[in-house]
Amino acid sequence: MLKEILAITGKPGLYKLVSRGNNMLIVESLVDGKRMPTYARDKIVALSDVSMFTNADDVALWQVLTNAGKKEGLQPTSIDAKKASNAELQAWFDEVLPDWDRDRVYPSDIRKLIQWYNILVKAGITDFEPKEEEAE
Repeated sequence: MLKEILAITGKPGLYKLVSRGNNMLIVESLVDGKRMPTYARDKIVALSDVSMFTNADDVALWQVLTNAGKKEGLQPTSIDAKKASNAELQAWFDEVLPDWDRDRVYPSDIRKLIQWYNILVKAGITDFEPKEEEAE
């Protein structure tokens, strides 16, 4: 599922891939449902390609989101990413991914993760694990 969910640099929120056109993609916002084209000049990243740094190997974003879902009971997070202090964000992330790399994961990364998790949950997307065909 995360292969079809996109983050676009410079645009807030997350987007679902709807269609492909000539030199563009048609995406739909998960926040308000509005559709728009994106072009080759836009930096677009599928959530399936994102991972978080740990002290050992990098952990795929779907695993981090799954851990956050277990912690929060598949409900929006108990912490407000915009108002929380850096210490509160790090304490929350300690519970989600205990072995995270404190030198390479910044509070802004944790805020972005919380925002993405809340957008996905509010959009009804709570199964973060890749499907069999996606894993291959």
